[in-house]
Amino acid sequence: QVQLVESGGDSVQPGGSLRLSCIAFRGSFNFITMGWFRQAPGKQRKLVAYIHNSENLYYVDAVKGRFTISRDSAKNTMYLQMNGLKPEDTAVYYCNTFPADNALWGQGTQVTVSS
Repeated sequence: QVQLVESGGDSVQPGGSLRLSCIAFRGSFNFITMGWFRQAPGKQRKLVAYIHNSENLYYVDAVKGRFTISRDSAKNTMYLQMNGLKPEDTAVYYCNTFPADNALWGQGTQVTVSS
């Protein structure tokens, strides 16, 4: 069973930047559309962005122009570069396939944006 592990979350001030990583263990997600999701306190988990390849990307309006999704197939790793962070970006961030496979949810990584 493939295991997805997220990392890179931290506490930052508004306007700060973070880069999240998602690594697949015991398998590969090459050639599969992958996404980043987030769940804010008291809210449902929602899609943030997905990537199939460098020419097939999607971002929700709330993060367009601030977040960049990418993947390194050689390292079996997906990234989310987050710039211009806002308090409303505070959430636990998860990676998964897109559409999401419920069997693949990991622990996520906490991002807190606060002054």
